[in-house]
Amino acid sequence: MSDVIVVDGDKAMFNPTLGPATVVVRPGTITGSGPAKVTGKKACVEGDESSVTVPGCTYFTGQYSIPGTGTLAISALGGDQKAAKGATGGKKLILKGSTFTAKFSIAVPAQQPPPGPGSPIPDATSQYSGTGTFIATDATVKAG
Repeated sequence: MSDVIVVDGDKAMFNPTLGPATVVVRPGTITGSGPAKVTGKKACVEGDESSVTVPGCTYFTGQYSIPGTGTLAISALGGDQKAAKGATGGKKLILKGSTFTAKFSIAVPAQQPPPGPGSPIPDATSQYSGTGTFIATDATVKAG
């Protein structure tokens, strides 16, 4: 089945729920490195998903209600986001597909208010996982 090719400058939208964490998400931008061009922009190929990082996102959880911050990124493409046949420069094209796996790496931990006098308790989790989708700017060029 064919799908729209992701190109340089397309957006990665992250779902705000990453496990128990709720993240104030912002879209990330993917940088294409494929030699082929789609409507004048470089096609995105397998590996380009690592160019998507969104630092400085605020998060909290039910237990850790004092917000912390971290960075959103793509940890893995979905199975339907790599072209089965379409490739350029020896690498598979990235397709819009359904969802990718997202990771949220903690920079400043959210904190739990202290039960009594004392310091807040920091979130000991270093990373949360979730999902996201690509928003393709061109819907005319597809690959399978």
